[in-house]
Parts: sequence; structure tokens; C-alpha cells
Amino acid sequence: MPPRSLPPSVRALGVTAVLGPTNTGKTHLAIERMVAHPTGMIGLPLRLLAREVYQRVVEKAGVEAVALVTGEEKIKPARPRFWVCTVEAMPRDLAVDFVAIDEIQLAADLDRGHVFTDRLLNRRGRAETMLIGAGTMKPVIEQLIPGVHVVTRPRLSQLLFAGDRKITRLPPRSAIVAFSVEEVYAIAELIRRQKGGAAVVLGALSPRTRNAQVEIYQSGDVDYLVATDAIGMGLNLDVDHIAFAADKKYDGHQFRKLNPAEFGQIAGRAGRHLRDGTFGTSGRSPPFESDLVEAIENHRFEPVRQLQWRNTDLDFRSVAQLLDSLNTQPTEQGLTRALIAEDMTTLEILARDPEIRALAQGRPAVERLWEVCGLPDYRKIAPQQHADLATTLYLRLMRHGRLDIDWYRSQLAALDRTDGEIDTLSARISQVRTWTFVANRPDWLPDPEHWQGVARLVEDKLSDALHERLASRFVDRRTSVLMRRLRENAMLEAEVTTTGDVLVEGQHVGMLQGFRFTADPKAGGPEAKALNMAAMKALASEIEARAARVVLAGDDAFVLSHDGLLRWIGEPVARLVAGEKAIEPRLRLLVEEHLAGQAREQVEARLQLWLRNHVTRLLGALQLLEEATTLTGIARGIAYQAAESLGVLERAKVAEEMKALDQEGRAALRLLGIRFGAFHLYVPSLLKPAPRALAAQLWALKHGGPELSGLDDIAHLAASGRTSFPVDKAVPKGLYRAAGYRVCGERAVRVDILERLADLIRPAIAYRPGLTQGTPPTGAADQDGFVVSGAMTSLVGCAGEDFASILRSLGYVSVKRPGPAIT
Repeated sequence: MPPRSLPPSVRALGVTAVLGPTNTGKTHLAIERMVAHPTGMIGLPLRLLAREVYQRVVEKAGVEAVALVTGEEKIKPARPRFWVCTVEAMPRDLAVDFVAIDEIQLAADLDRGHVFTDRLLNRRGRAETMLIGAGTMKPVIEQLIPGVHVVTRPRLSQLLFAGDRKITRLPPRSAIVAFSVEEVYAIAELIRRQKGGAAVVLGALSPRTRNAQVEIYQSGDVDYLVATDAIGMGLNLDVDHIAFAADKKYDGHQFRKLNPAEFGQIAGRAGRHLRDGTFGTSGRSPPFESDLVEAIENHRFEPVRQLQWRNTDLDFRSVAQLLDSLNTQPTEQGLTRALIAEDMTTLEILARDPEIRALAQGRPAVERLWEVCGLPDYRKIAPQQHADLATTLYLRLMRHGRLDIDWYRSQLAALDRTDGEIDTLSARISQVRTWTFVANRPDWLPDPEHWQGVARLVEDKLSDALHERLASRFVDRRTSVLMRRLRENAMLEAEVTTTGDVLVEGQHVGMLQGFRFTADPKAGGPEAKALNMAAMKALASEIEARAARVVLAGDDAFVLSHDGLLRWIGEPVARLVAGEKAIEPRLRLLVEEHLAGQAREQVEARLQLWLRNHVTRLLGALQLLEEATTLTGIARGIAYQAAESLGVLERAKVAEEMKALDQEGRAALRLLGIRFGAFHLYVPSLLKPAPRALAAQLWALKHGGPELSGLDDIAHLAASGRTSFPVDKAVPKGLYRAAGYRVCGERAVRVDILERLADLIRPAIAYRPGLTQGTPPTGAADQDGFVVSGAMTSLVGCAGEDFASILRSLGYVSVKRPGPAIT
């Protein structure tokens, strides 16, 4: 297959880069240029924006002439002339006269940048290609596309800084920008109470919901719009003022402050065409520095130096060769290897599955595997969970050629319901998007166009329901700022911020952590009782809303810390307590009285499910040992003891049983993962840091609780991969064993390392000069002795007296004698 990549020498043919700040008419110019050609295609960064541009092109060329192609939606007339696509969904095998790529500065984005880089370097129109984006791209575009024609366009209106204002004092026709769903909802609720209502725009909204929300803003039904940075990508709204309610966002890898160019991209949405706009700060955002204000007002930002790149000339001869080709490094200046993306992570997981490897033989099978790995994780779940869905799809496709329509129908039917609140509906729409994507693959389903229509109907129904919930002004449905008014001489307002601060009339009265309220001792005075009453009223609906979010949360939202607390997005919601068996712990909810009845039961069920899955994922081998019905007699007894010992059983404790254990029993135990060492019976797969840390925690629960001395230190040392470390005499030996270590003199030695040490000593002792054939092993000596070697001390990570104490604990006696080891 010929390479798709263009050499630098031909990249500039027919290419014009139109660069400049927002509100320069770049996208409008691209649309005008496209419709002037017989055929054309434009790639856009967002599905929402693609929908908007599609409508504009339809108005100019007619519905029969325009196709819309996104990952989840296809509108394809019989003979389209123009194609409006998301950048990822741009057809690769379609030759057209005109091609435009919008928002090319996203080529520097860590997640999606490599796709934009590929399109701007390699996707060309027969007659004309237009690259549209920020002026910061000029140096790197000129470097990577030698000879490119660059046109810069000035902003059509002025953009001015308006300073800091409270959210409740922002002028009409303002858009308030936050960077999380929770913050958006909190601000929208605050504006609803003070100003009568706000529209909400999130990148995750379906086009139908987003359009309905925008309509209530554009029509003047509400004067305020609360949005994420999705509005920074070309959505054209009648906004006079942009207010930043925060200056940090989570970019998929870390929480970080926006860079000046990102601030400029969003602020530029104020003041469209010839109408000037303003921007400023509000809410929790700190005031802007003067340098940042000047950069935004004058559109002067640091140029982009490097673009994210991933090889697109893929080798589909085998899975291994596909992975190798994906790992190819760029050879041109200005390009950097992109981080491992979602599709590649899925591929790496699937490549470890023996069943997948057996089926993925030959180019067509490997191409299909890569196609399946491209399924986006709309649900934002753990990589392994997403890979499980991809595995199911691939196996069904490879075994049957296409997906079974009854199975596909059942997946959609389970989501075809409009009950539930905003978070529930949003989660349901995310799942429907997955099945919409599946329906839009050309050969995954019989009659794909029919199923695309079915999936779209379900999404539209859910989208309408979500719009209704959003338009109801967030009454008792928000997950942040929730106020209740008391009428005692004055109107008192209470709110719970997104950080858990409980405020009444702006006064801090306590904190809500998880489901527990802790009063602030500094809050007091004559009004303290009224303030606390207002706070508690606010907490009732907030706790209920949090419960709903916990029930819907993915597994990655929960973390079990060493102190025994189960945290949901950092907030403690339950404490680990001992069960009847060490590997069957339970959870005790940390809740206020406001969480009761069905909501409490649902939260408890969700957390218990997570805990069971967590224990099974890390210590499932112990459950197999305990439930091994195929074992009988001595073998079953040993397996049960190994499980009770959390996967590390001292051999001396079962010495008599081991003597009587036959070969058949040994083989059966080996099949269950047990390894027979000189000092221990253990399960090697459970010696990784995460299983051992959990095992130590469960042991501590049964022998003193999470406050047991040394638990944190031992868990940290075990996670560091240390083969041995000094012993703390105050820490019980059982805790060391549960963490995968054995106390040997002054050191705690990891049990598998101890067995490897025994493997080095054993041949050295067995060697007999003149009788044993071959070269003497390292450390060999006369009679029944051995000499300590560098390999032994290096393996254990200590020497001298510490190493000697390990040997003494194992029963060896140190003897010094003159002369060579072997005489």
C-alpha cells in the first residue's frame, strides 16, 4: 500500500494558510471558497461546529448537495458535492477540488493534535487547500510546508478588558466560561436565582440539545450563557462580554492554567463582526495580570513550536507490526511524537488477549482490529472497561462478519428511556453516542442507514429530555450551589460551592466533604442558628444530588486510600471495615441523616460493587484458591491456607502436608498460580505493588485496623519496588508478610527475591570438587558451605552485617577459614 504522507517538497502545492485571531471571518471565507468550487470538503474541530457549518452550506448549495460526516452522524445524499466533517471523520479516499482544515492550532493539542497534524500536512484539494487557524501557527506552518502562501487577517472589531465583576453583576449578553460540568451547573443555578435563567453549552451535549439551549439565548429568552471552552471553537453567538469564572482546567492529563493563546481564543468570542467585545474575570478566577490582558487585547501570543505527530503510514501485516508503525518517531523538525492516544491504549490491551491475537491474522483482520480500537470512549470510563467493549465488538465482527441486529437493538433499547435527572440523561446520551458511532461504520451492521436512523431517534429523544431538564432552571437538580431562603427579618441565602464550602449570605459556616457536614467553629454570633438552618436546608438537596452522581460514577472516580477511606473524586464517602474473611471486607458509609431510603441503598450498592470488583481485580487469585472445588484432600487444605495467608504462606507451616502432597496435587496447585519455593508457597502474580498494598490493608483490618503502625510506610516501600528494606521492630511480622516480605534478621526481604537467593545458594552448596561436572557455580566451596557472592548481595540489595543477618535467619552459620574456597 503506497504511503499516505506527502513529502515536504509537494505539501505547499495549492495551499493557502489563512491565519489570524477570532472574528476575522476565516471560516466564512472557507465556506465561500468551497462553494465556489465544483466539489469541496471542510474539516472542523467539533461535532457541534460541523452541524452549524453544515446548515450554512445547505443554505447556499441545497440539501441534496451537502453531506455531513462525523463519528456519530452521517447525512449523505445520493450525489453530494460538498462534505462537512469533523477532522477525525474526513474521508481519506475522497478526491475533491477544495479542502479546508479549521482551527489548525489544535495540531499542538496533546490528545487530538496528531490528527490535525496529519490533515494539514497530507490532506489536499485538487485545486485549492486552505488551512485556517491562529496566527501562532505561522512559523511552524512555514517550516513544515515550505513555500506555503500565508495570509493574515485582522480582527473585525476591538476586544477590550473590562476587569473583574461578580457573577451576579455581569451585563446582559454575557457568556460565563467554566471548565467543568459541576461549575457550569453551579453558575447557571446562581444566575437563575438572580437573573431569571441561563442557557448552558457543553462540548458533550448532543447537537440537538446544544441548538435548543443556544436558541433560548439567541432569542432573548435568557440574557446569559454558561459554557465550557467549547464556545472557543468557532461557535457564533451574540455575546458582548466573556467572563472567565476560572483560569484552570483539566486537559485530560492534569489540572493546569490556560495559556494566553487559549484565553485569547475564548475571549475572542465576544463582539462578533463589527461589534466590539469585552472580556474579564468573575467567580473563582483570580484577576488577570497586565501582561495577559495586553496579549489578549492585541492578539500577541507565543508561536507554536511543535506539532503533535503520529505515523499514518501504518503496517497492517500483523498486530506487532501495526504497533511498531504506530511507535515510529518523527524525523522532521517541528514535529514531536504524540502521547499514546485512546485508540492505541485500546489496541495494546486487546493485543494481549490470546483470543484476539488468534483472530487478528492478516491485513484485513488487523485493519478491522484497528478500526474497532478507534471507537471513542464517550462514556469516559477506565481504559480496561472500554477495551472490554472493543473486545466484544471485535470478536462478534470477526466471528460473524457483522454485528447481530437483535444484540444491537437490545443495547439501544436499554437506553431508550427519558426518566432521570440531568446527570442520568447525560450519561445515557454518552452511551447512545457509542452505539451511534457503531451504526455509522459502513459494514458493521446489516442495513447501517436504518440503524443510524434508529440510534438518532433515541439520541434525539434523550436530547429533548435533557434540554427540558436544563431549561427548568436547575430546580433541585444541580450538583453544586443550592440555596434555601429563610424569612427571619431578612432573606438568607445558602450555597454549597463546588469545593464543598457551605456559605450563607457569603459567610463560611462549614464544609461538606462527601456526604458529611463539618461546621466551621469560627461561624457564630446572634445569627448563627439561622445561618446553620439555612446551611442544613441547602445540604439536603446537595447530598441527594451527590448521591445520584456517586451512583452514576465510573470506577475511576473511586480510590481506596491506605487510611481505609474510600474516596469519590477526592471526597471521603465510606470507610473500609473488616468482614468475616480478610478478602471479603465491607464498607461503612460516611453519611448525614439527609441521605436515607432508596438513595442511601443505591449509594451503598454502588460502593459495595466497586469494592468487590476492586478486590477481585487485585486479589482474584486468592478467591480462586479459596473456591477451588477441583482440589481435594491435602491440596485443598494447602490452597485454603494460602488464601487465608493472602497469597504468601510460609512453607514451614505446611511442612507435613507438603511431604504427603502427591505430584497430581502439586500440579493442580500450580495451575491455580501457586509457586513452591524453599521458604514459601506464594502466588507470583500477587507480588505486584497494588495487590500487596491491598493485601496489607486487609490484613491490618483484621489485626488492628487502618491505624496499625507501619501500614503507610510498608505500603510505600512495597510500591517502590524495593527488594528489601530495614525492619521496624514495632511493626508486626504478619504485616510484612501480607505486604509480600519476610522478616530476615535486620531486613524485610521480598519473598520472591528470597527464593531467588535460595536458587543461588543451593547449587553452590551442592557442588563437590572432582565429583560435580562442569564449571563450579558462583559461590561454590568445599563440603556443605558456600561463599557469599556479589550476585547474592546485589539481588537482596544489601551487604555486610545486614546480609549476614538474613543468612542467619535462614539457618546458615558464618565460618571463616584461610585459603581458597575450593581446595
